[in-house]
Formats: sequence, structure tokens, C-alpha cells
Amino acid sequence: MTVVNATEATDALSAYRTQQASPSADNELGKNEFMELMLAQLKNQNPLEPQDNGEFISQLAQFSSLEEMQSLSASVDDVVGQFRSTQALQASAMVGKTVLAPSEVGILGAEGEISGNIEVPASTGGVRLSIASASGELVRQIDLGSSSAGVKAFSWDGRDGNGNSLPPGPYRIVAEASYSEGSLQLPTLVSANVDSVSLGQNGSVTLNLAGMGSIALSDVQQIN
Repeated sequence: MTVVNATEATDALSAYRTQQASPSADNELGKNEFMELMLAQLKNQNPLEPQDNGEFISQLAQFSSLEEMQSLSASVDDVVGQFRSTQALQASAMVGKTVLAPSEVGILGAEGEISGNIEVPASTGGVRLSIASASGELVRQIDLGSSSAGVKAFSWDGRDGNGNSLPPGPYRIVAEASYSEGSLQLPTLVSANVDSVSLGQNGSVTLNLAGMGSIALSDVQQIN
């Protein structure tokens, strides 16, 4: 009868551990390495004191769990990849469309109009819209009248108070409501054209708006 001594078993396992300690692509114990380690333990065990059946079954259960976890991880990676591909396809379809996004700046284009919505938190007796040029000069004020709580639409035809057409470019839009406590500036949503779309490594989608910079897709309130 051949007996494998403890020194041979130790040398075999030491060689395996040394091999595992060397740099690798992911430096992780995969199912193949787990099986090799278990076989090395079986091969180099003392025949006079064989491995307990319960311990062996436990190792097999661990191997099965590891295999299932790796399979699940691969499936999740596939789902994430498909989700990002779908996001990219949907985002690319938004190029050239008009969206409503939170902003205090509107771009007066060739159509000669800036439009959007005003978020009114509570009923008010008067809402006033002020438009200023890029230099800060007030060019127009529009009284929109009373409003109940909710969303109030607005539009500006690109003309000053004297009816003169103003040049294209960015204009600051400020909406204010009158309350008993005083005047309150209200959030505005401005229409803008989507020039391009950027996809982040983490799957995030950013819309690049004409003349208004970039915003996250989640900030868009409406797509026209």
C-alpha cells in the first residue's frame, strides 16, 4: 500500500497556492480553480485518515453555489448590457426633438419665440414674466394674470415692449408671482432643441441642448 506523507501533500498545496498568488486578470477564485483545489486535497489526503464524507459534501455544495453565482452574475451582466443598448437607442431617437427642461435661460431662434411652463405652487392673483438680454438689460415684461396652483404655460414672441424684433440668442426668463407675503420667483421650464446625446460609462444619458448646455435625461419634464 502506498502512503502519501504529509510533506508531499503540503508541497502540492503550497505549489498550488503559489500559482494562485501570481498576478492574474481578475485575481479571483473561479469554479475551475475551486475544483482543482478540491481535487488536490483529495489526491494528497492521508489514506489512513480520509476526508470526512460530510466535509466532502459541504465542499461540493460550495462548488455548486459558486457555479450558480457565476452563472447569475453573467446573466445580470447580459441584462445590464441589453438595458444600456435600449437606452442608447431611445436616446438617439431624441436628437432633433424639443424638450421641456428646468432652466432660467431660453434661446430665441429663427422661429422668433421662446415658450415653456411656469410651476405655480399656490393660487396667485398675478404672475409676471420678465425677459432680460444676455447683458442683463430688461427687454420685456408680460403680465400673465391670475393662476391657480399647477403649471401655467407662457410664450414670448421675441419682441421688446415697443414691438421691435430682438436678435436671436440667449435670454434670461424670470417668472414671479404675487402673494400676501410678497413676490416669489417661480421655477420655469423652457423648450429647447436636443442637438445630441451623450452616454456615460455607468449608463447615464445626458442631453445636449442647443445653446443651453447639458442636462440629465431624468430632468426632462416633457418631450415634444
